[in-house]
This record gives sequence, C-alpha cells and structure tokens, in this order.
Amino acid sequence: MNQEKHIAIVGATGAVGEEMLNCLAERNFPMRKLTLLASARSAGQTRNYRGEEIMIKELTHESFEGIDVALFSAGGGISLEYAPSAANAGCIVIDNSSAFRMDPDVPLVVPEINPEAAKSTPKNIIANPNCTTIISLMALSPLHKQYGLKSIIASSYQAVSGSGTAGISELEQQTKLLAEGNEITSENINVYPVQIASNVIPHVDVFLENGYTKEEQKMLFESQKILQLPNLKVTCTCVRVPVYRSHSVSITAQFEKPVDVAGAKACFTDQPGIQLKDDPQNNLYPVPLDTTCKDDCLVGRIRKDQVLDNALTIWVVGDQVRKGAALNAVQIAEII
Repeated sequence: MNQEKHIAIVGATGAVGEEMLNCLAERNFPMRKLTLLASARSAGQTRNYRGEEIMIKELTHESFEGIDVALFSAGGGISLEYAPSAANAGCIVIDNSSAFRMDPDVPLVVPEINPEAAKSTPKNIIANPNCTTIISLMALSPLHKQYGLKSIIASSYQAVSGSGTAGISELEQQTKLLAEGNEITSENINVYPVQIASNVIPHVDVFLENGYTKEEQKMLFESQKILQLPNLKVTCTCVRVPVYRSHSVSITAQFEKPVDVAGAKACFTDQPGIQLKDDPQNNLYPVPLDTTCKDDCLVGRIRKDQVLDNALTIWVVGDQVRKGAALNAVQIAEII
C-alpha cells in the first residue's frame, strides 16, 4: 500500500472480528488509525491492539466518515443496512457476509486466485467468499490452471466455530454433560437442530426447495464466479462435525485434460497459501488440528478417481476463521 489507512472493523466483538484484529497485528498492516464498531450493547468495551486499548464505538450510518477501508463481519443483515452507507462515504467495504457475493458489480475475491478482481469496485464493496468455498478453491485453483476444471463433487466437514462463539459453547457444554454421564436434553440444544456432541449433522444453513442447503449452493455459484467458469458443475453436501475449528473438504474434481498424481502434487510447489501434506503410507495427511490458527490450507490424499475419467479425489483442510474469513479479508485490504 502506498500510504497508511484508517481501517474499521464492523462486528469487532465477534469471533471473526477479533481474528481480523489478530491478522492486522500479525501482518503489520500499515494504518494510521483503527476504529472498532459493534452493536450498542458492545459499545464502551475495549480491545487491545498492539498494546493499545481501543474503545468500541456503536455502529451507526454516520460511523464511516474519514475511514478508508471497513472490514465487515457482523452478518448479512448488518451488511445490507450499513455497507451502502460506508460506500457512500467513500469507504471501501470488504464484506464477510453473503449479502453481496453474487452482485455482478461486486467482486468476489480470493487474493491467491483472482487478486485482479479487487481492483474494480464500482460499488465500493468487495465480497469475501464463503469459508468452505475459499478452502476448497485454494486446492482446486492450482489444479485448474494445469488441467482445466470441469466439475466438483464435494462433501464438507465443518467445525462448530463456523457458527460463531455460540456453536463453540454448545459443543463444549454438550461434551461436558456427556463426560459427566448426563443426558443431553432439548434445553442443551439451541444452535443446531440436534445434538452435535458425538454426532455429525448433514445440515449447514437453511434448506432450499431443491433439497440442497444455501451453504451447498454457495459452493456452486461462488466457484463459478471466482474462477470465471459459468458452466462449472458443482454438487456438494455440507456436514457439521464436532470439531472446534478448521473445516475439511473431500473433493472429487473432474478436468478437461488427463491428470496424473505426480503432476497434481507438483502443482502445489511454492504455491502461496496452501501446502502439500501427502504421504498416507506414513500417516501424513491433513487434519483440522494441523491448520487451526494457521494461515495456510493443507491438501493431501491426492489420488486418481476410480469412477470419473480425468478426475482426482483430494482432501483439503483450512482454518475457516482465518483463511476462510478474517485473513482473506485482510489480504484483500492489502491489495487495495
């Protein structure tokens, strides 16, 4: 960046907002001022940023005068209401919700994949993709450049922190109850429709009329937009699992060109943001704990698919709070 900026975080008290604060500090983001915004009930609290206590202010439509870049992570409703006010004040909004992702005038950006898209912002808004989409495309994009991506069949294994601090608390409480020999009743089930401890739930986001969930459809539409592949075919099943942090995705990807495993592995050599961990004979493959609180995604279990021609089956893992949300937003801010 050519000059230091005035940065704001909207939703500063949430899990992703606090992670944005961590990423800004760890990456020595050049800023002259930091403003933290949240709801009225959080106003007056403080957060530490590099040794300085910064008071949280109430979010209003007048909050954005003099702010250069606002990182939004307070939910789609807040983004729809306040992002236009920020944009009208001359602020560049980087929005972590789904509110603007499919707007043709709003770029949808993963910096390692399509950084050039962030340079054109007719509405002064840039969208952060869905966490599962980001993690999946971090592995698929290098393969797409080599072989030409044609279709995706995916199943995700999504951590409870994808539901924010409430999801984490629910898993903690239920796990403690089970460990103490108690039963889990309806009083202990609030965030998810059924018990999450010692369970998996094939239900992330709301169901649509076609039987898929919104989360599953995000993988289709967002991948098409980011990769500029309007004919890309995607089918996905998103599953919530009793893991605190980091999403995992099993993907079978079909390509236009013939594939080979050695060539696929070579695609990840010196590739920013993703590392290869693939030696299953020695029990080396990515697991969620490998990426928790880490910037890079990991890919492994790369093998030729036994059903589809010109297809690979892979396993990719990434911290959805960092690369799937906060870090990706900060990286976009670095670009602009």
